[in-house]
Amino acid sequence: QVQLVESGGGSVQPGGSLILSCAASGGTFSIYPLGWFRQAPGKERELVAKINIIGITNYADSVKGRFTISRDNAQKTMYLQMNSLKPEDTAVYYCWGYYGGMDYWGAGTLVTVSS
Repeated sequence: QVQLVESGGGSVQPGGSLILSCAASGGTFSIYPLGWFRQAPGKERELVAKINIIGITNYADSVKGRFTISRDNAQKTMYLQMNSLKPEDTAVYYCWGYYGGMDYWGAGTLVTVSS
């Protein structure tokens, strides 16, 4: 059983930065791929970024060059550094992990980008 808990969401002005964290418990953290998804009001959940067990990353085109995903296996934590935030980045951000053939999700953290 894996549990994922996000933190770090909040309100920020356009052009600002935020760091999201996802703390994991259960399973063997170092061997499961992780990622961040987001869901804006009235839209479907979409992939933001993923990182595999050896640190290879991929990003949605909309966030490339602005967001950076990383993981600290010793701390069992994943991060999302978000820079140059835009109003269209406003969404609930979810932490995702895949372990033992199952998808696991956090409860989500709200990011609001507004002036």
